[in-house]
Amino acid sequence: MFAYQHGFHAGNHADVLKHVVLLALLEALRRKAKPFFVLDTHGGDGLYALNSAQALKVGEYRGGVGRLWDERGLHPAIDAWLDAVAAENAEGELLRYPGSPRLVVWQLREKDRLVAVEGHNNVFPRLAENLRGLPGARAEHGDGYRALKAHLPPASGRGLVLIDPSYEARGEYQRLTQALKLIHGRFRQGLVAVWYPLLPNKPAAAWLEEVATLGIPDILVAELSVDEPSSGRGLYGSGMLLVNPPWGLEAMLRDVLPLLHAQLSLDGAGGWRVSTLVDEQGGRG
Repeated sequence: MFAYQHGFHAGNHADVLKHVVLLALLEALRRKAKPFFVLDTHGGDGLYALNSAQALKVGEYRGGVGRLWDERGLHPAIDAWLDAVAAENAEGELLRYPGSPRLVVWQLREKDRLVAVEGHNNVFPRLAENLRGLPGARAEHGDGYRALKAHLPPASGRGLVLIDPSYEARGEYQRLTQALKLIHGRFRQGLVAVWYPLLPNKPAAAWLEEVATLGIPDILVAELSVDEPSSGRGLYGSGMLLVNPPWGLEAMLRDVLPLLHAQLSLDGAGGWRVSTLVDEQGGRG
């Protein structure tokens, strides 16, 4: 569970999908004046140097943010994400990539709050340093799933739970299922975003089928793949499971995912999909 280091993968195609969606969710929360709360259960470092030994070893960012860095004007949602990345690169050169906590913190208003949780003993100090002194943000060392009980429901009654585990631990999907049940019981009106990998040896389809039976209404699924699944262990795509998606998000995703696929896919391989897993009345999509 604690061997995973996101520094090797920061800014890759999976981060592009996750963070374009994340910023769209935050924009929706900002439409109302009432404060909101964000719980990031697997915060990571918070900020990644793309010229580090980790990032350069595999260079995954080159096939993600690197392909879009100079591509302004594709769509406002993509531009918003690029603006957020550019804010961490004042020199104009792509040298750093913000993780979810840093992307969230710059969207907070005076009374909004973020708690970013990280369980890796070596990673947490970097997260704490990258959030130090930033208004409304707090880093917390511990198990992100256990943090759900501690922080939900939020006092504001509005907010987002982002769950983005490494999927290296046994039973991760079972823990996710239990987490969704807990969130639904404690924070039924909250937005929930769960990132999941598309891997040949760890298919997510069975888990999605299980989630559809939990009695949780209004669930949207968005997936982006940049290659075809093979017998190898490589990440060929990823998905976002979204509970209580805000109005307009589905239409935005249907516009944005084809654009991302065109920029990030390998020779046109892979594809994208946006589908309702469970509708607002609780019926299968």
